[in-house]
Amino acid sequence: IWGGLVPYGKVWRAGANENTTIEFSDPVSVEGQPLAKGIYGLHMIPNPDSWTVIFSKTNTAWGSYSYKQDEDALRVNVKPKPLAEQKEALEFEFDDLKPDSTAVMLKWEKLGVPFTVSINDADQTLQNIRAQLKGRGQFSWQALDEAAQFCLNRKIDLDEALGWADASIQNEERFDNLSTKADILKVLNRPDEAKATWNHAVEIATAQQLYSYGRRLQNQKQDAQAMEIFQQVAKRFPQGVYGDLAKVRIKSAAGDFAGAANDAKQAQAAAPTDAQKQSIKALIDRLEAKQDINK
Repeated sequence: IWGGLVPYGKVWRAGANENTTIEFSDPVSVEGQPLAKGIYGLHMIPNPDSWTVIFSKTNTAWGSYSYKQDEDALRVNVKPKPLAEQKEALEFEFDDLKPDSTAVMLKWEKLGVPFTVSINDADQTLQNIRAQLKGRGQFSWQALDEAAQFCLNRKIDLDEALGWADASIQNEERFDNLSTKADILKVLNRPDEAKATWNHAVEIATAQQLYSYGRRLQNQKQDAQAMEIFQQVAKRFPQGVYGDLAKVRIKSAAGDFAGAANDAKQAQAAAPTDAQKQSIKALIDRLEAKQDINK
């Protein structure tokens, strides 16, 4: 299909017959660039390594035959990616759904073309969240947890966020929503409740969940707290991939690159997938070059 039925380097209708259209009820950002609310004709320019996604002010055309670049509202460049399963028919899906963003993905044959749409208005996003949680979202631990995290990350409506975290836990108790609740309680200056909730979260956490939480703290530049988490992972799960990886990060932070590399090799041997083995190999290369993998 790609480079054949749909030629490279030419504007394509991203569908068949009438304009493929996309409608936004509120102003959004697409790949970080602002786009006003409205209905847009959707076109794309495929290339082997990069695609251009076009939002045209004209949304009633037949295909791309009458497309004019001066009618563009926005153009963004994105990277295509291979799909695990072949799609016989072209389809669009919404992946990685979050309260304030989603990835719109064109899928056809064995190729996916994603572009991220996000809402910048926190008040509008909150209104949308509240509306969603009146529907099926109220029965999903994940939807409620994501809503609570949205408020937590922005330090807004924390009492409401705490209620959502509690509702999420009531639907299904998990490390994810317990840790969210603990973080909210901490911000609300309720340290005793926060500690008790966090301790319970740690009790039921898997090695992967705790390790991933530590990595999230690192991404938030909370390095000291992250190291405390890695210490817990290494102590509770001394054997296995994530216990070894936790030890790797602890030793790397201390400058023990040789010891960290040895632990990383153990983690690589225990890793269940080739992708994870390759990821750990990259860490080993950095450690052997005496680079702190935490930076």
